Amino acid sequence: MTELRLGVLSAATLSPRARQRLELAADAGLDHVGSIDHVCFHGSQGVDGLITAALLAGAHPTLSLYIGVYLLPLRHPVAVARQLATLAAFAPGRLTFGVGIGGEDPHEFASCGVDVTTRGRRTDESLYLLRRLLAGELVSFNGEFTGLDDTRILPTPSPPIPLVVGGRSDAAARRAGRLGDGWIGVFNSPARYQAVVDLVEYEAAAAKRSVPEWRHAMEIWCSFGADQERAHRRLAVIMERFYGLPFAPFERYCPIGTPERVAEAIAPYLEAGCRTFNLIPVAASVEEAITNAGRVRSLLAAGHTPITSTGT
Repeated sequence: MTELRLGVLSAATLSPRARQRLELAADAGLDHVGSIDHVCFHGSQGVDGLITAALLAGAHPTLSLYIGVYLLPLRHPVAVARQLATLAAFAPGRLTFGVGIGGEDPHEFASCGVDVTTRGRRTDESLYLLRRLLAGELVSFNGEFTGLDDTRILPTPSPPIPLVVGGRSDAAARRAGRLGDGWIGVFNSPARYQAVVDLVEYEAAAAKRSVPEWRHAMEIWCSFGADQERAHRRLAVIMERFYGLPFAPFERYCPIGTPERVAEAIAPYLEAGCRTFNLIPVAASVEEAITNAGRVRSLLAAGHTPITSTGT
């Protein structure tokens, strides 16, 4: 059985206390830390996922790094390949690179000069090129969005960087099967998680791809607090501000309460086969969020949570 891995992602920039917080994450038993990625979400919000990962890599010597997910269609694949190769040279074997197509905010795409309706095709093309460039190939290519002539990126990351694809749609699952090393789910039930994993593997088989170890994961917003109402309100405010949407459609996918309650809500994903979780935790303080996330990992690893089935 693949080892359970659980880490935390943050939408916030690093603070002067970043090193202490990363030490706390390591002491809490978390496997990785990482970042989301946006350029100018809903007008101004965002952090650059790769820059944040580089800062995290320099701030702690051993924690793994997880970008979930990077808006690849907004960037040129050669520049991204160079950034990844550079980061891998400084932190070999520590990075997982999650990509997504975005599109929830069309203005973000317009601000970057990218037609939002092309985001899926751009991502497919860029992922194809990233795989070749990160393998050290000399690439010549004439595509819909990118033209390359004898382009190579060295040194080659060793070990290779896992490229995983995020998204809720079947199109994202098919992209993961054709071009990725795994799929990252978000706002999905355990039943939906299992169905998408099956689709990913079907698509890979149809493309005659063999992936030795799938890197599937679930990304889960959660809120910690003994006061259920206060924890609910805290998460609702943050998510509504971030997504620009009401909290209600997301609520059933976002565990709230004590670490025990959060672990109980996540346990059915374990039963469905998921072993990597990216928590986006909210609490009264960053330190409390990290400590409670570590407690969730301990509970899941020890099997001290009831596993119940949930519907789609």
